[in-house]
Amino acid sequence: MRIQQGATHTQIVRSRSRRRGNEQAIRLVVMQKFTIEKDGFYLNGEPFRILAGAIHYFRVPSEYWRDRLIKLKACGFNTVETYVAWNLHEMKEGIFDYSDMLDIEKFLEIAAELGLYAIVRPGPYICSEWDFGGLPWWLLKNDEVQLRCMEENYIAAVDRFFDDFIPRIAKHQITEGGNVILVQVENEYGSYGDDSEYIRYVAKGLADRGINVPLFTSDGAEYQMLTGGTVPEIHKTANFGSRAEEQFARLREYQPDGPLMCTEFWNGWFDHWTEDHHSRDPEDAAKALDEILALGGSVSAYMFHGGTNFGYMNGANCYDFYEPTVSSYDDDAPVNEYGDPTEKYFRMRDVIAKYAPIPEVELPAPVKRMNYGEVKFTQSAKLFDVLDSLSTPVESIAPLTMEKLGQGYGYVLYKAFVRGPRDEQDVRLQDVHDRGYVYLDGKFVGIQYRNDTKPMTRVAIPAQGAELAVLVENMGRVNYGARLRDSKGITEGIGFGNNFVYHWQNYTLPFDDISKVTFKEGVDAFDGTPVLLKGEFEIDECNDTFVKLPDFKKGIIIVNGRVLSRHWEVGPQRSAYLPAPFLKKGKNEIVVFETEGFENPVALLDDEPDIG
Repeated sequence: MRIQQGATHTQIVRSRSRRRGNEQAIRLVVMQKFTIEKDGFYLNGEPFRILAGAIHYFRVPSEYWRDRLIKLKACGFNTVETYVAWNLHEMKEGIFDYSDMLDIEKFLEIAAELGLYAIVRPGPYICSEWDFGGLPWWLLKNDEVQLRCMEENYIAAVDRFFDDFIPRIAKHQITEGGNVILVQVENEYGSYGDDSEYIRYVAKGLADRGINVPLFTSDGAEYQMLTGGTVPEIHKTANFGSRAEEQFARLREYQPDGPLMCTEFWNGWFDHWTEDHHSRDPEDAAKALDEILALGGSVSAYMFHGGTNFGYMNGANCYDFYEPTVSSYDDDAPVNEYGDPTEKYFRMRDVIAKYAPIPEVELPAPVKRMNYGEVKFTQSAKLFDVLDSLSTPVESIAPLTMEKLGQGYGYVLYKAFVRGPRDEQDVRLQDVHDRGYVYLDGKFVGIQYRNDTKPMTRVAIPAQGAELAVLVENMGRVNYGARLRDSKGITEGIGFGNNFVYHWQNYTLPFDDISKVTFKEGVDAFDGTPVLLKGEFEIDECNDTFVKLPDFKKGIIIVNGRVLSRHWEVGPQRSAYLPAPFLKKGKNEIVVFETEGFENPVALLDDEPDIG
């Protein structure tokens, strides 16, 4: 197979016509070329250094794309880099979505209007601290699927996605009058496998569907990663946050010539729940960037602007134990979660100015933030009282995983009758993914977390028997490493003592539609069972704000019917970014699904974040 390393023609041609009303508009497009040569990147025959910053379209409201991209250019960057979230584009198997925040073509067009080039990283796997590394949850319905290799079921799914998606990117290549100069093959594959045939298959799949700009791979600059993740004919790049000379030297062992590039310059870092918030000294980050550029390298700042893991989209790590990522993806980036340049922004701009001219671009005014004050929760609905309005139970012998139930995200509730009498024994949630709440005859009796090594709940069953219920929260699928296959719910079974319990009712609870829930007036004190709390607030002007729940423990936040964020008292994140486009003038609704308790049923809509 031949991997094309760059287009070879430059000409002016007529583009595809676009119908506007009853007229056809014909535009002239400058066809350009971008190549990889032994001594560097070249744009139309001239040396070109890539100065890129990562902004993921799917983590930022589309109304803010232009604002963030202008800030990228004003910092001295000439290129925007983005991953592609397959799991959002194909949330339901075979049904594709490119609306609103998923309109990547619009994102690329805005970047082009601003004079920015683009690097697209379509995976199919992306890592990115994103649920399942961007792979769609429904892959886990089929036990025969083997991920990220030449297994036929997985490849068939990738082919279908590429058939639909890649032509949309191909028409934005620099060779077609667009701004896409590079496309990545898979992502950090050396951190997972060594199927070179698979890497070549993905590359061929890109080329066969119209990609003719150069292709590349990116891996951590470690021997096992570069060995497993690269093939000789595709250009190689490295990911790291410091010690550029050492990292590039190792890359050179695998690629003696060609341009050096750090595709992910980790200038900040992400947070897990229960950890401290990560931050990196701006001067230290600037110094590391300077080292990359002084060595003649190209670079992409990961992240330039992180954005938010809205809804349930955070991923998780799992090595010795499970570590879910928070909803904020601020990442201590040069532009913070809500779009303001930080001190790191200006230090990095100063470094870039040593190597390239800074465009005379005026920074946009800060996006307005508003303190809307308190929102009192005045209505409530206990989960067990409204269960039938949220879900229709599926009968099964053993409890089913979320994926087997056709559910991607949220919670699942399992109910079964346990015959008695039985002496006090452990309620065993065998391989719970991720956090299980146990109830006996509607009363809370304990929690079992994925990281717990022993059952945490003991109960006795009376002679008449009792109803056992287990609510399981999916806290985010593993996004990196060998434990990527991460089904949710109860993955093995539920036992009482040494006995498994059989004959279950399975209730799917994604909370993507709560319109049929009947709320009662008033809010009772928390009694140990999960509850939905609803409040309303009216606004005359839509501005960014932050939801804070100082007296709540754990659950999710739903605003105007949209699952916005997770909340958990352990931190480090203690506010949820609520952007203005998610609000509306007049009446707005906020609902909290709370599983572990609250004191004062009040939310604060503040103009300052608290991410740790």
